[in-house]
Amino acid sequence: MYTLAALIIGIVLDYLLGDPVYFWHPVRIMGNLIAFLEKGIRKFFQKTKKAELLGGGILVVITVFLSTTIPVLFLFGAYSLHWSAGIFVEACFCYQLLAARSLKTESTKVYITLKEQGLIAGQKAVSMIVGRDTDRLNETGVVKAAVETVAENTSDGVIAPLFYMAIFGIPGGFFYKAVNTMDSMIGYKNKEYLYFGRVAARLDDICNYIPSRLAAIFMVLASALRGFSAKGAWKIWRRDSRNHKSPNSAQTESACAGALQIQLAGDAWYFGELCKKPTIGDATRPVEKEDIIRANKLMMGTTLVGSIIFLVMRLAVICVIR
Repeated sequence: MYTLAALIIGIVLDYLLGDPVYFWHPVRIMGNLIAFLEKGIRKFFQKTKKAELLGGGILVVITVFLSTTIPVLFLFGAYSLHWSAGIFVEACFCYQLLAARSLKTESTKVYITLKEQGLIAGQKAVSMIVGRDTDRLNETGVVKAAVETVAENTSDGVIAPLFYMAIFGIPGGFFYKAVNTMDSMIGYKNKEYLYFGRVAARLDDICNYIPSRLAAIFMVLASALRGFSAKGAWKIWRRDSRNHKSPNSAQTESACAGALQIQLAGDAWYFGELCKKPTIGDATRPVEKEDIIRANKLMMGTTLVGSIIFLVMRLAVICVIR
């Protein structure tokens, strides 16, 4: 029940305030830890396939262990003092592991910048939230990049953390966030990380397999609630959810494309190299700047649906156990 209360408080805080930005943010600490470990581990391993796989695996084990154990110790200490202190710490952790409000804020900046300052400023703004080469994008490309990021991170930044926290509590949330942060930092299929980041990338695929599909289903439901095309979301999700090299990334992207009745994905440039990718969705209408706002409405609706379902699920489990 304490964890349930903490989850509710954390969800509300994220909705009202957004993810706080400060040096000791847990995810920032994870990122610094990963960078520190990578630098140290690479010094002790040769640049061979087996050595890099082993080194990357060691980084994963250490990162997951520390990222999960340390918050548990904090939580144990807080609950040892008083149940209210425990709930407070747990709620703060939950709040910092969710990113719905911040995702909306950052993507809206792209919309406002593109609308008020033009394409070059829009390219720079979207480069803050995507990993592709943005200087090659036209206005449609900038909008699509922002919409795709909102869609994909609906799963990675909101539904997946909620899923693990609802089942395993805060330790589950930190475990997932550690894996997801490693994937975002070293899970690239380029010369530098092809082998070193492979364990992290595969573990992230496994951890996101169920949450990404749940997120897509929640997005279909949210489409109906927010006045978008639920029929289109369901149709395109069923048809195009595998149109990505990752087994999970196209799940919410396809549902979003169908809900908004636009076409997403396609070829993109990364680190100066053209990456050929299939499209997702049908070009029923042209992509426009307002689609960023629509994607955010869909993301917040999906967050609401997912939050309610996961909280009810945890409450039901509590009732059964009791």
